[in-house]
Amino acid sequence: MKNRYILIADSGSSKTSWCLLSSHNKQMTETQGISPYFMTKDQIKVALEKELLPVLTVKATDISEVYFYGTGLADPKNARLFKSILENTFGNSEAYVTHDLMGAARALCGHEQGIACILGTGSNSCYYNGSKIVRNNPGLGFILGDEGSGAVLGKKVIQYYLYQTFDEELKSLFEKKFNTTKEEILLNVYKKPYPNRYLASFSYFLYENRGHYMIENILEDGLNDFFFYHICKYAGSWEYPVHFTGGVAWAYKDVILELCDTYGMTPGNILKAPIKGLICYHEAEMNIH
Repeated sequence: MKNRYILIADSGSSKTSWCLLSSHNKQMTETQGISPYFMTKDQIKVALEKELLPVLTVKATDISEVYFYGTGLADPKNARLFKSILENTFGNSEAYVTHDLMGAARALCGHEQGIACILGTGSNSCYYNGSKIVRNNPGLGFILGDEGSGAVLGKKVIQYYLYQTFDEELKSLFEKKFNTTKEEILLNVYKKPYPNRYLASFSYFLYENRGHYMIENILEDGLNDFFFYHICKYAGSWEYPVHFTGGVAWAYKDVILELCDTYGMTPGNILKAPIKGLICYHEAEMNIH
């Protein structure tokens, strides 16, 4: 019997994680982020042809299915565009294209019910019934929402610095690490592209200075906001496990576990990125054990 190959992708704006999966092997690789927000149709095709196809261990035509989870793909127009590009690139394949929140839900919950949360540069959450997303609180972006995200946590770091709330120790550490000015910060936030990524870059200051009471307060307040405004809105949060994925979730697992305990919720999986969970999900679909 001919071996069946499927290709799985978890894509953000900065990178895309790929896995070529078969019954006897898996190949992992990465390419640049592939997003409809930042790339044209031709740029997407070039990225696939130059960065992905040359490193795959099988021909593109040997792949029967492509599962692509990415940002911006809740928009049906973007999803149709990606489906056509993928099916054109992998001639004999059928492409299944959906958004990153579904990827997180499948990676974290598998076929079980649960609350799936993304805490990365941005934040998102949903109630997943084991096969589909039943409820999703509205995402308002980093200006109005994105509580608990790297962008919002980074924004708080900048506020503490510019408002001179940091004590002398943290003020000195901030200036040594970032060597920036108020004018440069405002320019990057209000005039330059990708202000969410810029703000998120300041969140690493929190990780590097754990233990200081001001740092811990920012983390506890920021992540508590995510619990209060989002997770608590799902009735199932006290009935089913609450799962997390993303760099912020991974870095501050201890705070998340404490908050789960405080709210009386059952913590589930905490993954740095969804790709490993997606591999397990699709292995189960292929009956690979």
